[in-house]
Amino acid sequence: MGTPLVEMDGDEMTRIIWSRIKEILITPYVDLKTEYYDLGLKKREETDDKITAQAAEATKKHGVAVKCATITPNAQRVEEYGLKQMWRSPNGTIRAILDGTVFRSPIVVESIKPSIRAWKKPITIARHAYGDVYKATEMQIKKPGKVELVYTPDDGEPIRELVQDFMESGVAMGMHNIDASISSFARACFSYALSTKQTIWFSTKDTILKKYDGRFKEIFEDIFNSEYKSKFESSGIEYFYTLIDDAVARAMRSDGGFIWACKNYDGDVMSDMVATAFGSLAMMTSVLVSPDGYFEYEAAHGTVTRHYYKHLEGEETSTNPIATIYAWTGALRKRGELDGIGELVRFAEKLERASIKTIESGIMTKDLFGLAEISGKRAVNTDEFLREIASGL
Repeated sequence: MGTPLVEMDGDEMTRIIWSRIKEILITPYVDLKTEYYDLGLKKREETDDKITAQAAEATKKHGVAVKCATITPNAQRVEEYGLKQMWRSPNGTIRAILDGTVFRSPIVVESIKPSIRAWKKPITIARHAYGDVYKATEMQIKKPGKVELVYTPDDGEPIRELVQDFMESGVAMGMHNIDASISSFARACFSYALSTKQTIWFSTKDTILKKYDGRFKEIFEDIFNSEYKSKFESSGIEYFYTLIDDAVARAMRSDGGFIWACKNYDGDVMSDMVATAFGSLAMMTSVLVSPDGYFEYEAAHGTVTRHYYKHLEGEETSTNPIATIYAWTGALRKRGELDGIGELVRFAEKLERASIKTIESGIMTKDLFGLAEISGKRAVNTDEFLREIASGL
């Protein structure tokens, strides 16, 4: 390697697996160069979360990053870790700085059939990566009073809209998005659909949020009609908009093989649904693609807290590392492509093949054991699984 990857370490069980993947599957074969950032919760607390922004800026510098799963603290985590505050989602911070789109696709294994019987081909979730609830301002209302949404133009009088006249305690939230980010999202989705020759859906709830979701729908339609319509027709694929409830119903009846574009939170939820239906949350790739040509690869799942607590008690765990392995292979492949290092690209491809062949040979972690339709299968712990992959590699 010449140019380093930006390496973002994480939390709990995935942090432990992260180091084992490097030790067993990568550093014996790759002259690994990384610029390391510890995004574990303790380090984010120590730096007042400045390290997250630093890692995102480093990604702009080097072009490719690989990220371990991290904790987004809730009230219980604030108490558990003695935090100064409930720090924002690191993923949300990074996405906002890079202004990209997250593409998530299931990793398909022949012996594991989707729980949705109609699905034959992978479904890719394209998730907008800026704003909405991930950059929201929230407030707890403790006594009667008015909550208002106020817009103050730089050159005019404030415009006020009543959110709620509270007669009792409750909660309120303000969220936003910007046209430039929505436009980048639309172009990323249409370009990705063309590159993969897949039909793309876009869904929101504009019947309820007529201005907010309606703006997403309007921008997508304008960009598609002015920039992509003829290209889609030439490629034999299509784009259409539908309400998200209709999209869910359509998806359940489809055979897969399409891209489903969603707003930030919708994409978060739907990617988990798709991953689980195809087998496991640990069998889902995730890449953040910036319009400026930056790439950040990660697993689509969390830090596997339950297994981490078992690990701390000395119990053996069987945590599936596949999505984290694919985060590394995705980043290494992209680094090789950008730097013209063919051997690095081929290594990434071989590691992915070795991982899938290990499962198809009947050796797998416990989350896949009950799903795999194969005789002579065997459930192993995480370390044994990694070493089986290494043997195949």
